[in-house]
Amino acid sequence: MSIETLAQTVRDPMIPRPYRIVRTQRELADTVTLKLTPEDGEAVMEFAPGQFNMLYVFGVGEIAISISGDPLNRSTLTHTVRAVGTVSRAIRELAASDTIGVRGPFGAGWPLEAAEGRDVIVVAGGIGLAPLRPAMYRLMAERERYGRVVLLYGARTPRDILFRHEVERWRTQLDLDVLVTVDRADPSWYGSVGVVTRLIPHAPIDPANAVAFLVGPEIMMRLTAAELMTFGLAAENIYLSMERNMKCAVGFCGHCQFGPYFICKDGPVFSLPQVQHLLLQREY
Repeated sequence: MSIETLAQTVRDPMIPRPYRIVRTQRELADTVTLKLTPEDGEAVMEFAPGQFNMLYVFGVGEIAISISGDPLNRSTLTHTVRAVGTVSRAIRELAASDTIGVRGPFGAGWPLEAAEGRDVIVVAGGIGLAPLRPAMYRLMAERERYGRVVLLYGARTPRDILFRHEVERWRTQLDLDVLVTVDRADPSWYGSVGVVTRLIPHAPIDPANAVAFLVGPEIMMRLTAAELMTFGLAAENIYLSMERNMKCAVGFCGHCQFGPYFICKDGPVFSLPQVQHLLLQREY
């Protein structure tokens, strides 16, 4: 391989690659999904379920956002963003044909290979369904490799259910079990009401031969992990995706340090034994 070819093949991880927005979809009042394609005409990046990218809005700034699309779809790159800060609010206002910078993919993904031959229980809270959706796509695409696949999803209200039409479609599949709960119901809701941990005893899995993937607020993941262990799952079979204020995504800046780990390169996916003691420590 020539020096010129090598230089083209190995991208500088600190330089954003320009992507064009081909479609935007408003998911919730504060949440939008972007479909992106490279402006340089090259293929969409490959990624593993659970990895994230740094999205750069020119003149505004950059934030870490999990990839929320199908890892087998090489035509577009998908990100689902909730507007909670300056950059994410700017992303929400972008439109089709606008350009956005993308760095990545970064981090460790979900251990899907380790889950083969086992039941898989996926537990998501609120926007946490977005970083778990690529894993769901992969589980369904390779359904024969896994045992029972169960999704437990909790939202604040029925109006806050993310990817609602997709969740409803998943509920109709015979080879997938989907249980949904909301914190507060309205007159249109006839399902479960309460925190997502209430669904665990109803999950049709063999806890002694199951792997769990969790995403949500840290308190939700901590309580869910405890309930899963009470249900019979071993701690080493429970995995969490952590969030921190990532700036460089390559372990240089230290913004995402979590005990001995850098979330950007050691995570964002960790096994429970790696971070269990850190979840109980107060941050200052």
